[in-house]
Amino acid sequence: MLRGVLKKVLFILVVVVVFQNWGKIERLLNPSEAVPEHTRANARVVLYSTEWCGYCKATRRFLDQKGIPFKEFDIEKDPAARQAYEALGGRGIPILDVNGTLIRDFNPEAILAALK
Repeated sequence: MLRGVLKKVLFILVVVVVFQNWGKIERLLNPSEAVPEHTRANARVVLYSTEWCGYCKATRRFLDQKGIPFKEFDIEKDPAARQAYEALGGRGIPILDVNGTLIRDFNPEAILAALK
């Protein structure tokens, strides 16, 4: 009986880990979808987000899938990040600073345009 419970717990743990890292897994499975290396190397992307935000999760997944490096700041857990977020005008998450261009909400086209 204990063995069956352990198998279920292990299965649930694997599912959670796969879900949290799906963008990275997709990038490994579809390397042609990634952004060109020279674009990734010059990317300066900062993401202001929260842990619970669905659009923030979608943005993280998109950036991971495209292989775009980014720094993330949780505005609920980090007071300095909250100040920076408010200095950018606040009002909604996520906010991205992509090479100096501010992007509000999840907008893949705008992110890719700002990287060029």
